[in-house]
Amino acid sequence: MTIQEALKKFFGYDSFRGGQQELISAILAGRDVLGIMPTGAGKSVCFQLPATMHKGITLVVSPLISLMKDQVGALIQSGIPAAYINSTLSPRQMKTALYNAMNGKYKLIYVAPERLLAPEFLAFAKSVKISMLTVDEAHCISQWGQDFRPSYAQIPQFIEQLEQRPIVSAFTATATARVREDIVALLSLLNPVVLVTGFDRQNLYFEVQAPKNKMQALTDFLEAHKNQSGIVYCATRKTVEEVCAELNRRGFSAAPYHAGLPDEERHANQDDFLFDRVQIMAATNAFGMGIDKSNVAFVVHYNMPKDIESYYQEAGRAGRDGSEAACLLLYSGQDVRTNQWLIEHAKDVAYSDAETERLLKERDYRRLREMTFYATTNDCLRAFILRYFGENPPGYCGHCGNCDTKFETVDVTEEAQKILSCVVRMKERFGAMLVIDVLRGSKSKRIQELGLNALSTYGISEKSVHTLRTIIEFLIQSGYLKKSDGQYAVLCLTPEAKKVLNGTVALQMKLAQERTQASRNDADATAGAKNSVPPGREALYLRLKALRHEIAAEQGVPAFVVFSDSSLVNMCVRLPRAPAEFLMVFGVGETKLQRYGARFLREIASFCEENAIVDTYKDDEKSTPKRKRKNAGHVEVIFPNSEILKEIEISQQPIPISMLAGAVNEVLKRHACSTVSAVKMSGWLVSEGYLQIVEQNDSRTKVPARKGLALGVMQEERTSARGNYFINLYPASAQQFIVDHVCDILAYVKMS
Repeated sequence: MTIQEALKKFFGYDSFRGGQQELISAILAGRDVLGIMPTGAGKSVCFQLPATMHKGITLVVSPLISLMKDQVGALIQSGIPAAYINSTLSPRQMKTALYNAMNGKYKLIYVAPERLLAPEFLAFAKSVKISMLTVDEAHCISQWGQDFRPSYAQIPQFIEQLEQRPIVSAFTATATARVREDIVALLSLLNPVVLVTGFDRQNLYFEVQAPKNKMQALTDFLEAHKNQSGIVYCATRKTVEEVCAELNRRGFSAAPYHAGLPDEERHANQDDFLFDRVQIMAATNAFGMGIDKSNVAFVVHYNMPKDIESYYQEAGRAGRDGSEAACLLLYSGQDVRTNQWLIEHAKDVAYSDAETERLLKERDYRRLREMTFYATTNDCLRAFILRYFGENPPGYCGHCGNCDTKFETVDVTEEAQKILSCVVRMKERFGAMLVIDVLRGSKSKRIQELGLNALSTYGISEKSVHTLRTIIEFLIQSGYLKKSDGQYAVLCLTPEAKKVLNGTVALQMKLAQERTQASRNDADATAGAKNSVPPGREALYLRLKALRHEIAAEQGVPAFVVFSDSSLVNMCVRLPRAPAEFLMVFGVGETKLQRYGARFLREIASFCEENAIVDTYKDDEKSTPKRKRKNAGHVEVIFPNSEILKEIEISQQPIPISMLAGAVNEVLKRHACSTVSAVKMSGWLVSEGYLQIVEQNDSRTKVPARKGLALGVMQEERTSARGNYFINLYPASAQQFIVDHVCDILAYVKMS
């Protein structure tokens, strides 16, 4: 069996995502690997697929019970025998699981790191052939990672005690260069293939708000995401309880999750969320690592996390099935102070010595500063995150709250001089809030006791607290001010500040214009929209969801384990009528075809009969192009199969749509398939929201929309005898996207 055949058989996918094939091939060649792949990029397939092809057992070290339970359940549904070993098993269940494993009944065994050196488990590991040891969430082994776990230090000791060293593979979603070096060294990876696939999750929409009333902002956001699953992260247990109670009072379906709840209640709440019995999980960061729920449509951070690594990992739990999803951060200055307190009073961190404690706290404060910069920047949010992880993205993504916000450039030199002068007169001894209070002439008791009301800068600013805070953050990011590390950060001037004070440097910054609540709701609804169900088939989608829920209840598994939302959408697009056609649906492998195919095919056939739907397109690799029935008022279309589409040559340079259409049609004609014009290609891109029609120079023209910009479509100005004009150019990634959807474009042509 080839790896492509295994991918389709067990996971139902026709092609690999970026980096998967390279890592899998390296593992099957006997190489150690380290894969850095963002949440939702398909890390699990990189070790689960090789496990099906190895002769021995693959051990997967995983930090959370919830991950084991979900992934083992999904593997069994896909026809891959698997089990887990953790504290939820009774001694008798543990012995049974190990006995079955020794008798070759499992291909994968998930195990908690604390169990590795337990005598019974170690004896088992020495008695069987372990072909691979996979370390999931590998950043946990490094004290420089955002989620260091001392129990991960047992992994190298475990490997050393095995009779024969297995292949070692390690995976994580977020790791800086230093953490990557730590993983390789601490796990003693041998000449590993190290692959960083890129951190961009194009289906995620990032937004930051700094509302006066967080609860109202959260409620407004949730109103735009009714009947969708999502997570609301809070910094403390108390906030979790308060937010959860208020959401339920306002009519939302929410459950709490934090380490202070009894185990039974916490696990019950988690299951309610996984099985879609509740819509929203209000939680601390104790929830989520390894949660494999594919239909999370949004993640809201009610409080700012303490570092970008944590934020991006938590936000990445949205849109794991590839659907559009929204990631909202509700920021306030109090979040910074809360995180400073958490850094100083961390209960789950054990420092080996005072110097290590000092270094790690300095690291945490630097990370908090970067997180604060993210929360206050007016630049592209996606670009900020990608630059943090070492990438060099364009400065405009067209798919985040800042790129969608209208800004005006304002000269803030005078206001900056007031702020810097005030910091100097306060002898660089106080934080931002007190500086703002002095500038605004606050009559607070503390200011009077400190004598700050006698300063020349007292009451010299009429700007709002929000504006002054924004300018202060701008001065910090621009290098004119700096914050001291520590719980009580104070503002200090840098040497560059003199240029502002003496007027040799003028400062301009972007300030956001006010957005109406209606525009926010429109953006939220767009950001959270799922992959499109074809018009007129919404009822079928609901029927398929109901059938999935019924099967999930029978099997005792979450609904997304049966099929993801993306699979249901693809069923609505393809309308498969036979097992071979059903097998071509995204996410359908042989095991799921055998288990569920007949029931879903009956439901689809019933819908088609009730709605007199006869004509559907096929994309079966094994079939030859077939002529579709000709209905009155419709164009006769001959569709290509996947093998034909693979012959289309993709240019590595950005090209106009006309050149791409020429390359596509050259192949389609060779196989007697219907062709498609550049105009129709553009029309389909407009219909799918990748291009938009605007009035430009007294004419209507197509320009890249937000989705198109995220796809990489760009505009270039050119000159002709008639004057200047703009042309859309499509890079290799956008060309491949269009080629992959040629059948959809032909179907669009047929209906138009």
